[in-house]
Amino acid sequence: MRARTLLLASLAAALLTLTGCGSSGGAASDGDAGASPSEASSPASPPAASSGGGAEGAKVPEALNFTATTVDGKPFDAKTLAGKPTVLWFWAPWCPTCKGQATETAKVATDNASKVNVVGVAGLDKNAAMRDFVSDTGTGAFPHLSDEKGEVWKRFEVTQQSHYVILDKTGKTVYEGVLPGGNGLAEKVAGLTG
Repeated sequence: MRARTLLLASLAAALLTLTGCGSSGGAASDGDAGASPSEASSPASPPAASSGGGAEGAKVPEALNFTATTVDGKPFDAKTLAGKPTVLWFWAPWCPTCKGQATETAKVATDNASKVNVVGVAGLDKNAAMRDFVSDTGTGAFPHLSDEKGEVWKRFEVTQQSHYVILDKTGKTVYEGVLPGGNGLAEKVAGLTG
């Protein structure tokens, strides 16, 4: 009986961690200064390249060696993102913080379409709700992955929605965290594109 109680308590704690709308800031990285512990061990951090090519024949870093399905049911191969900085925006359809980030994220995606990849990674709900979110927020100009099983979230060690992971053109994580309202996203992207 005690083991069952402990298991339920552990599951409840994990659920609270996954479902809380993020409100804390993230860690930025200038070299190693200010890097969060998860950046140091994140699968997105190592720039080691695997075989294959991305944009313009770029080497594909391990961070981008995955496939998924978009919210509209199309196959997505992250290898195609190689060679450009990439913004991964982890969101949930029911999250008001995520809705607040949508306009700025869409603006950054549009303004930097030729220089930066922006990809939404939807989770913590069903695909129908994810499609509705994209439609309601006007963020359909860039791809959104339907990550119902949380595979991409786990790959980047994301534990809360409304979270950004920004990779440089080599696949190294240069920022991860929450940007309330998307504020600061344009500046972080500009720092990667010169």
